[in-house]
Amino acid sequence: MQPTATVLVYSDDANTREQVRLAAGRRPAPDAPSVEYLECATLPAVLEALQERHIDVCVLDGETAPAGGMGVCRQIKDEVFACPPVLLLIGRPQDAWLATWSRAEATVAHPVDPVALADALAGLLRAGAGDRLTPA
Repeated sequence: MQPTATVLVYSDDANTREQVRLAAGRRPAPDAPSVEYLECATLPAVLEALQERHIDVCVLDGETAPAGGMGVCRQIKDEVFACPPVLLLIGRPQDAWLATWSRAEATVAHPVDPVALADALAGLLRAGAGDRLTPA
């Protein structure tokens, strides 16, 4: 049975959420699991999803307002038991140091580069494949 990963995508911009979905596709790499996406536009929706659903990876938009992805990342790393790994979309490469503060496992610059996003997401999915993925 093929495992399926659930990827939470947080952004207040529907176009950004769509870019993430299209860039990574249903399978970001041949050796990565297939992906189903859960889109969230608000911080309360993210927190509810993390409480009620099994999430394998979070993709957070650092430019989201009013709760930016960096602050959300820091908050969930502090508050969510067994928090899934986070891929943070950053506005500028110079913001990588802030991603370190937020404790994100990976970063990709925005606008989304499909190859970079798929590679980063696949890496996070591979790293957690043994203990978090649920069978389809």
